[in-house]
Amino acid sequence: MSNPPQPTKSRDAAGFAQIAAARHPDPFGFLGPHRTDAGLAVRVFAPGAERAELISPAGEVLAPMLGVDAMGGYVGILPADTPLPIAYRVRMFRGSDTWEAEDPYRFPPFLGELDRHLMAEGRHRRLFEKLGAHLTEIEGVAGVAFAVWAPNAQRVSVVGGFNDWDGRRHPMRLHPGCGVWEIFIPGVAEGAAYKYELVGAGGEILPLKADPYAFSCERSPGTASRVAPIGHYTWNDGAWMERRADANRFDAPMSIYEAHLGSWRRCPEEGNRYLTYRELAEQLVPYVRDLGFTHIELLPINEYPFDGSWGYQPIGLFAPTSRFGTPDDFRFFVEACHAAGLGVILDWVPGHFPEDAHGLAWFDGTHLYEHADPRQGRHMDWGTLIYNFGRAEVCNFLIANALFWMEEYHIDGLRVDAVASMLYLNYSRKEGEWIPNAFGGHENLEAIAFLKRMNETVYEEFPGAFTVAEESTAWPMVSRPTYLGGLGFGYKWNMGWMHDTLRYIGKEPVHRSFHHNDMTFGLIYAFQENFVLPLSHDEVVHGKGSLLTRMPGDAWQKFASLRAYFAFMWTHPGKKLLFMGGEFAQGKEWNHDTSLDWHLLDIPYHAGVSAVLKDLNALYRRTPSLFRADFVPQGFDWLDASNWEQSVLAYLRRDPAVAGGEAVIACNFTPVPRGEYRVGVPRPGHYTEALNTDSALYGGSNVGNAGGVAAEAVPYHGQPYSIVLTLPPLATVILCAEPARDEG
Repeated sequence: MSNPPQPTKSRDAAGFAQIAAARHPDPFGFLGPHRTDAGLAVRVFAPGAERAELISPAGEVLAPMLGVDAMGGYVGILPADTPLPIAYRVRMFRGSDTWEAEDPYRFPPFLGELDRHLMAEGRHRRLFEKLGAHLTEIEGVAGVAFAVWAPNAQRVSVVGGFNDWDGRRHPMRLHPGCGVWEIFIPGVAEGAAYKYELVGAGGEILPLKADPYAFSCERSPGTASRVAPIGHYTWNDGAWMERRADANRFDAPMSIYEAHLGSWRRCPEEGNRYLTYRELAEQLVPYVRDLGFTHIELLPINEYPFDGSWGYQPIGLFAPTSRFGTPDDFRFFVEACHAAGLGVILDWVPGHFPEDAHGLAWFDGTHLYEHADPRQGRHMDWGTLIYNFGRAEVCNFLIANALFWMEEYHIDGLRVDAVASMLYLNYSRKEGEWIPNAFGGHENLEAIAFLKRMNETVYEEFPGAFTVAEESTAWPMVSRPTYLGGLGFGYKWNMGWMHDTLRYIGKEPVHRSFHHNDMTFGLIYAFQENFVLPLSHDEVVHGKGSLLTRMPGDAWQKFASLRAYFAFMWTHPGKKLLFMGGEFAQGKEWNHDTSLDWHLLDIPYHAGVSAVLKDLNALYRRTPSLFRADFVPQGFDWLDASNWEQSVLAYLRRDPAVAGGEAVIACNFTPVPRGEYRVGVPRPGHYTEALNTDSALYGGSNVGNAGGVAAEAVPYHGQPYSIVLTLPPLATVILCAEPARDEG
């Protein structure tokens, strides 16, 4: 190679001044290799270096570099006929120190034309494979490809320990058509902390921002993102994934244990620390399996800054919280659940986000993710911001996130939080505090369209998975397909059932007769949706007390009422959900900062509640009549719904596809035993007392029916036969008919 031309300072001084001020409008148009009149000019910004030279990948000197200014601008000139692309490195000197580095500005864009097109349209389902920080190789060089959406920013830089958090070092390339900035930085390794430094639309430098697509984050109170791989984990849950569609079917048993990982159990001997994901896999998973639940639902584990939000104010939507370990640790937890036959449901929060300076708020110096008008963009109750569902890129961000958890973490279901707050423009707002839609109504048409599209996409991409709506109003067809006019959710929480029945069971038994309809009203609408019956975390916080403390009377009556209520719930149409601690009658209100009171299991009454829950789950799972027809009226019949004076309910559960095997349930919600109580039944034969919540095994008085009764040919309650029962005090009894025999 002939001697290269020599650079001159004046030619590049202005450009390096802009680079040094972090205000260059096109850093990729200036830095790196560019053909000039003097030859192929390679410009490098290397603050801290006293001298620099261009070298080949093998270490051979290609050209010296001239220092253009005292801020760290260097330029080397290669012959004009040097072909592009060219592989080179930069060797730098300071005193006796020497170091080498790849030049990020020699690498081509890594976002393809189709990616940019789909991003611009808001239709890129796999955004998480392009945006964020991705460990990769380009032209044989290992590093991290960073990409972030910030269409109104004047400049975006990646900052981290690898560049001394200096926003001048790695300004990014803008793709104007889609508003995405990207850069490949060689040498950045897994685990590296980073953020984005943005110059906003008004020219101001914004607070450093975490990556909206970060796959891992620093543990709070740290706020940086961390480089973490995706798509690399070797899963061993193939057997579960093949059969999970059957486990999530409407006619399958579904009994959900809702857990807050930070307070299920702590390590008091180690400063009350959290259990890790791997410790939870070893302790929580077998515990839930042993109790007989079919699914675990986790309060939000997306990274969140404030412990007191319980995860419902997330910032890192693509990162499992680092409070309990690494992303791979969480994958290990999910895999352990699947190995135990447990589906995993995540609470998912697409309705709002917090205002923390490092988060999405005012991301690029504009209201990018949130509505600009506070009448549409702020939750007055929670002090949070509402996503702009009218912006295609924002909806794309959220839908891609839903798909991400199912793709990358094999999540089986998403329970969507606070759907009502999304559906109504006037949610928790006074007159004048909201803006009607284009037709003058209070429905949030943009959020409705988003929810429909989200559900359609999830079920299309992952037909074995499902979605659940926490929706607290009478919005119609929440769990009906979008092609029928519904929102497209698989299931809906039955908040009305929960409120009514808890109000009833919290009354003194002598007063329950005046509130009998609280227990029966739910059957009027029970089959309008695919309901989950929730006794969730919301029912044991904010001064409500625990489920146990809601029960009236002395200790015996409190525990008896709770056992009877659980059996009523487990035999009522609808899938089941119980928040942790309820299974052993936690005595105090839930506190997210402390462990559950596990010592209570040493007390017989509390152990009895645990035992009855375990037996209820076992009976439920082996009795098709209790789950096959949860969502159609053919699976339920009232036998005695009107005995308000004695506070007794009796009803029948059946599998319409099978002759026989019906379950007969009788509930006595007073402390008065009732003998010779006749209940109609559909067929002759023996009815086995499959479960009695008054059993001495559970702490009851052991009043019952000696294992079962025979039907008599005495028509009653509209049925051709009847049985005569002894109804224990404050108890529910469940009797199962023998399956019909083929007499042929």
